[in-house]
Amino acid sequence: MKKELICIECPRGCVLTATDTGNGDLCISGNHCPRGADYARAEVTCPRRILTGTVRGVHGRVPVRTDSAVRKELMLPLMKVIHAVQLTDAVRAGDIIVENIDGEGHHLIASSDG
Repeated sequence: MKKELICIECPRGCVLTATDTGNGDLCISGNHCPRGADYARAEVTCPRRILTGTVRGVHGRVPVRTDSAVRKELMLPLMKVIHAVQLTDAVRAGDIIVENIDGEGHHLIASSDG
């Protein structure tokens, strides 16, 4: 297996190639720093993203996000959870809206007051 990626760890945007060596390891090339190799390994083995959205609040929609990156494969199920949230009280930026939203310790938090 061979996969090409554009590194997003710094502005340089290195074109990375991740190649499966056949023994369960990845050979990463094209990176100009160690962060590129780490990024490629993570992106190929278990990609993660910050999930953003909005929930129904007391006075309209409130922007929310996960406090850290969650597994990309969980994005759709987590969006269904977010869609079902209805706030009953006003919140402040940083307040936890849903604790442990993904079962791995990541929380859904308010991005701004609402």
